[in-house]
Amino acid sequence: MVKKKQILVIGNNTIGCTPEHEKVAYDIGQEIAKSDSLLITGGLGGIMNACSHGAKDANGLTMGIIPQDDPKFANEFCDIVIPSGMGFTRDFLNALSADGVIIVGGGSGTLSEVCAAYMSKKPMVAIRGFDSAISPYIDGYVDHRKNVKIIGVDTAKEAVDKIIELITA
Repeated sequence: MVKKKQILVIGNNTIGCTPEHEKVAYDIGQEIAKSDSLLITGGLGGIMNACSHGAKDANGLTMGIIPQDDPKFANEFCDIVIPSGMGFTRDFLNALSADGVIIVGGGSGTLSEVCAAYMSKKPMVAIRGFDSAISPYIDGYVDHRKNVKIIGVDTAKEAVDKIIELITA
């Protein structure tokens, strides 16, 4: 058996997550499921919930790595729940668990995950058009090291196709 590609989707939690964010995240979840990849999220609300919901509706496999130590905090669409008990430190576990990362908006928590993925040279794509903490880095680099370029994309399908291309390159 070949290992599934593990794609982390990050972005706005319940606070700051708009219907537009949710629609794109839901569609990304569906595309990840169609690609037979494992969806990884932070397992809570907002982008994490919408993306997991989309993946489940397309018969995909979902995993949530939550900051709490009790699995009851995970959203209802997580097949596998890892209650890390690590608080914000779980952002690093999320990034290190992924083969590639898709970013949908986001604030400081998302930026933390982006930095962890960037330092680990994980391929990343970001949906353009959302005002977020990530916006200044889309189609560029987080810093002078130029570890990995954050590729800007415009659609859910483009995001999943591009991250799979980058993972398999």
